[in-house]
Amino acid sequence: MEFSKIFLGNTALLVTVAYLANLIYKYALSRATSSVKYASSVLLMIFCGWLSMFFGYNLSENVIFDLRIIPLIIATVAYAEPLTLVLIGVSIGLSRLLFGINEAAIAGCLNLCILGVAAALLHAWMNRRSFGLITQGLMAIVVINVLNCLDIAFLGVIPAKQYFAEIMPVTLPLSLMLSLVFSLILRDFQLERNRMVQIKHSNVLLSTQAEELHKAKANLEERAQELAQSSQYKTEFLANMSHELRTPLNSIINFAQLISEDDEDRSREEMAEYGSIIFQSGRELLTIINDILDLTKVEAGQLEIFKEHMNISEIPQLLAMHFEHEAERGNIAFDMRVDERLPLTLYTDPSRVQQILRNLLSNAFKFTHEGTVKLDIRLELLGNANAKEDWIVFDVIDSGIGIPREKQEHIFEAFKQADGSINRRYGGTGLGLSISRDLSRLLGGYIELESEEGRGSRFSLHLPLQQEA
Repeated sequence: MEFSKIFLGNTALLVTVAYLANLIYKYALSRATSSVKYASSVLLMIFCGWLSMFFGYNLSENVIFDLRIIPLIIATVAYAEPLTLVLIGVSIGLSRLLFGINEAAIAGCLNLCILGVAAALLHAWMNRRSFGLITQGLMAIVVINVLNCLDIAFLGVIPAKQYFAEIMPVTLPLSLMLSLVFSLILRDFQLERNRMVQIKHSNVLLSTQAEELHKAKANLEERAQELAQSSQYKTEFLANMSHELRTPLNSIINFAQLISEDDEDRSREEMAEYGSIIFQSGRELLTIINDILDLTKVEAGQLEIFKEHMNISEIPQLLAMHFEHEAERGNIAFDMRVDERLPLTLYTDPSRVQQILRNLLSNAFKFTHEGTVKLDIRLELLGNANAKEDWIVFDVIDSGIGIPREKQEHIFEAFKQADGSINRRYGGTGLGLSISRDLSRLLGGYIELESEEGRGSRFSLHLPLQQEA
């Protein structure tokens, strides 16, 4: 009867300690490192073994009966390293010596050391056999309890005949049953903790998914806003184009009709003026159509680049022929400078380079009422400290109206200009800069912008001085 009371008391004590340990883990060690958690659990097993002995049944002055083997049974299933089981068994055995060093204490210490080694061997064997968790638990309960009885009987502290006849028939069933009960209670603790961990993980996952959905929704809303804005720009662009196309077409039709009429009162000077207006209107119309076609080809990926050697010294002459009359008409100074360090030729697509420069210079003259427009062709060393390369830079500088800082990021986008209304003062398709930027990228370069409202602008076309492949 005394064995039953003590063993039940030991079990209740271990359950209480397990519950307190679960609370400590939940509220104090949940964020600790894995090594701290591991060491804490090992110390807990050793403490439970010592606690069982402290509240054990004193069969005699030196002999103590208790459930010190239960922590070792639990450890056999819970730990992955066999050496940990040896450590727990030896440590619980050594803690027996804290109650006094005598023959029974030494036998108890030796018994736990043997059981620790046996638990390690049993664990390694069960892992090789790939038994399930329940099977491992039952085998650990039976094997360690039976070995414990055999050790007590043959270590000689209690006569074997007396132990087998009087003590073991009571202690072994109690130990087996209470070991099983405690294991089930501990397993329930573990399942509950796993459920909490899974709930916490699910909450984190749901929170992450909700955040991702919120970001996706924000991105979709932003994209929808961009599409709506793009649609608005395109609608505005089409309205502008209807105006831009109608004006030169009307001029061509009206003056062609006047020429076709047989009116003897018209002088040759008037007829020449009509022809000049028709020519200018046709050129404006062709420019608009070319811009739209070029943009369409770029967006479709069908614009081809044909590279060849381009004479750099000819660039100022070609551009002068194109813009000198416009500079004289607007009373604007047109200056060009070429860096003497530049090579004779540039391997690129000459027509596309001229197209970019014509677009940039055309804008410079369009938005400059007085002052100067400059073209500066220079050599620049670009790159990082480890790899620098020679680049040719075409600076188009004007003293015109400039571009507000908040609108500079939009002027290279198709269908967008600083002023997009139908009654724009300066006209044009608004596609020149977008086409120029895309062409510069196809040529392996890029365009930079520096501008200040009311103080002019600088557009810099950078192209690599690469050799023919």
